[in-house]
Amino acid sequence: MSPTNETRRGWMSLLAKAPPGRLAVLAPDLPAHDMLRAPEIGAIMLEGRIGGTGGRFNLGEMTVTRCSVRVGDAVGHACVQGRDKDHARRAAVLDALLQGDEAARISADILTPLTAEADAARTARAEKAAATRVEFFTMMRGED
Repeated sequence: MSPTNETRRGWMSLLAKAPPGRLAVLAPDLPAHDMLRAPEIGAIMLEGRIGGTGGRFNLGEMTVTRCSVRVGDAVGHACVQGRDKDHARRAAVLDALLQGDEAARISADILTPLTAEADAARTARAEKAAATRVEFFTMMRGED
């Protein structure tokens, strides 16, 4: 059964945002694969919107590395932030594997720990931000 676009988008995002060293520890050995597009470094333009819904503006450029591979019948793609070619290749191979018979094993061995670590990091950032939160209040003046 092939994954839905939303499911695949989720694991591709998780693999791309994972720390490269951690991904290398979780998936040290990659199966044989054919390079469709060898890892290449480039830049993308980031766009922003005024107020989240207003007019677009160019925020700046970001360096990315992309890669495409074939593992068996599945094609895997990855686009990661930065210049780490190994990270892009590893994420692309894992994307291809997650579309095949090994999806359950890869999900349990790699995606589950990465998800837990990302959630823990997000919670730690939220707690750190909450500690600096300032509560403003207005005292009623006696002039009703």
